Amino acid sequence: MTLPYRDTNVQVASDSYIFSSPSSPNAPALTIDRPTGDIRLNDASLLVGKRVSRVSSIAGILGMIQLRLDKYIIVITKAQPVGRLKGHMVYKIISTDLLPLRERQVTDPDEDRFLALLRSFLKSGPMYFSYSIDLTNSFQRQSQQDTSGPLWSRADDRFFWNRFVQSDLINFRTQGGRGQPGPQPGVDPYILPVVFGVLEITPTTFKGTPLTVVLISRRSRHRAGTRYFTRGLDDEGHAANYNETEQIVILNDTGGSLGGFAGTNDMQSGKRGVEGKEMQIMSYVQTRGSVPAFWAEVNTLKYTPKIQIRSIEAAYPAAKAHFDEQIRLYGDNYLVNLVNQKGREMRVKQAYEQMVEKLVSAPREHQEADHRTDEKFHTIETAQNRSKYDRLHYIYFDFHAETKGLQMHRAQLLIDRMREALIAQQYFRAVDMPASRINGGLEVRNLQTSVVRTNCMDCLDRTNVVQSMLARWTLDRMFVDLGLMSKGSSFATEDPAFEFMFRNLWADNADTVSKAYSGTGAMKTDLTRLGKRTKGGALQDGNVAVTRYCRNNFLDGPRQDSFDLFLGAYSPATANIGSSLVFADRRPILIQAVPYVAAFSLFFIFVGFFTPRLPDSGVWPLRLFLIFWTVVAVWSLHFIFNNGMLYVNWPKLNPRPWATEGYHETISKVRKDKILGPLVARHERGLSTARYINAEEGKKRIE
Repeated sequence: MTLPYRDTNVQVASDSYIFSSPSSPNAPALTIDRPTGDIRLNDASLLVGKRVSRVSSIAGILGMIQLRLDKYIIVITKAQPVGRLKGHMVYKIISTDLLPLRERQVTDPDEDRFLALLRSFLKSGPMYFSYSIDLTNSFQRQSQQDTSGPLWSRADDRFFWNRFVQSDLINFRTQGGRGQPGPQPGVDPYILPVVFGVLEITPTTFKGTPLTVVLISRRSRHRAGTRYFTRGLDDEGHAANYNETEQIVILNDTGGSLGGFAGTNDMQSGKRGVEGKEMQIMSYVQTRGSVPAFWAEVNTLKYTPKIQIRSIEAAYPAAKAHFDEQIRLYGDNYLVNLVNQKGREMRVKQAYEQMVEKLVSAPREHQEADHRTDEKFHTIETAQNRSKYDRLHYIYFDFHAETKGLQMHRAQLLIDRMREALIAQQYFRAVDMPASRINGGLEVRNLQTSVVRTNCMDCLDRTNVVQSMLARWTLDRMFVDLGLMSKGSSFATEDPAFEFMFRNLWADNADTVSKAYSGTGAMKTDLTRLGKRTKGGALQDGNVAVTRYCRNNFLDGPRQDSFDLFLGAYSPATANIGSSLVFADRRPILIQAVPYVAAFSLFFIFVGFFTPRLPDSGVWPLRLFLIFWTVVAVWSLHFIFNNGMLYVNWPKLNPRPWATEGYHETISKVRKDKILGPLVARHERGLSTARYINAEEGKKRIE
């Protein structure tokens, strides 16, 4: 089993970058030529004495990326220890650096823009790695893997966050390069897989029993992006905002601290020697992901964007591909849908139910009502087992209606409704025997046989509440099975300190997952942290809602571009036009000027109101001044919000088809405006060619 190097030095020379491990002097050094980017392995001893400008110590190589003019090596310059998972140290990436293959003599604004996007993404993204344990796979999947291969080759492709930027090294590993054909296993220790999301390791006690609680949320690299720009499925069946969350409890984990190596000589693995009792590992996995259909929310500066949904028939192949993977990986899927049954969300709910009815054979529907709602529960299942899709079990719960009026405890009704399924689902349980720690093997005692896939509109706030309740129910069951408390008890009453830790752990998870997708922390975290809905929490939710509105309309375009750039959804080097056209604002100059006119108008109104008037001056000049600028301000703001499509900060690298169509529809409407219309050129300068990439797809949508 080949593990990544824990200590890597990079030597910077005029013709190459040379990477080597001081603790493995006999291992080959990785050389990346400048400026060609050719990769090769050299005998490290032959490079001694080579003239270099500097030598730096790094935590690892994150990958390589080609921008418009140059290729860059992304290195991890600082990593912070988070804790030990089953004796293996886990790190969070704190800072990175970009090593250019060319020394640029001139400033290129487009290249600088790409670099700014990349740096902002690397700075803001919560990324984690380990040199010796696979963080991309749940413990259950790890127990079923062959551990003889290198760490990167065992990684789950969905959660191998830096898979695209590692492509050059992986291609060299599998195919070789110039002068070194064939597989190159010597490069394995330089390939470091990274996960994006949440990873919290908390050594604690429950009723005096030491244990370690770990929460990992792995975000999928497929169809990743921001809230309003990434919804539903893509053609390959990848769901937006897809996360796998694993709650882990480790008993007798003497390697849970941040201490040293306990006298071992295993520098590369970072594992601590563990003596005494067998280590017990229990984990419970849940998933979340956008409603599996082709749908979108179109920003127009209105608080509630317009929803577009394409036909179920168009999305059916993608939904099949999505659930093929989910059933293969997790077994039975319990699809918990929490969107509203009325209002604008109703169409999304109906699309989900139509998709499930089309997938399962002989679907049977059942509805329950109460005094709060006509559709408290709506289930779709089948009594037959003729196809693999009959392993889908749809459960709709009217979350908002049932919890209206701060009655959040009524969400427990969903857990009660699913009780039998949760009992049958079980959880993963294994023992790490002292003799098996040499190769990291686990002795499996129990397997989780199904998964709960939860969603709301954003897969954030309502989803977070329900997932934490499912995790609580399962953790109660784990402690009962371990003999730490009696059947029917709850850890909330058995150990208040542990309850406090659990609540904050899940609230932190909610905030981090939400920030990655929406740009803000989660709503309803007062319920997660305090166990009840509070007025202060409601006020905080209002603040979050306003912040989300501003970020999602005016700031998320570049953020979506940074996702597309790092994950390979857009390649500057292979773009079919000059990239200077991509970042250019192609709107007519008069349309660009309207927000500035509005700002100047509000400024003059402010000045007019607060500027003291001289005793002998007339009243009407000031009144006319204020009336004029008030009229200008009202018209400008009305124009902006009435033509909101023109003022949303859209992604520029991969334009959304509905944005392209909406832009042209809005421009046509602007030309009919009595004031500005005649001034807008009939022959529009237009959007760059890149903005029409997906225009044909947009024509297929159904309003």
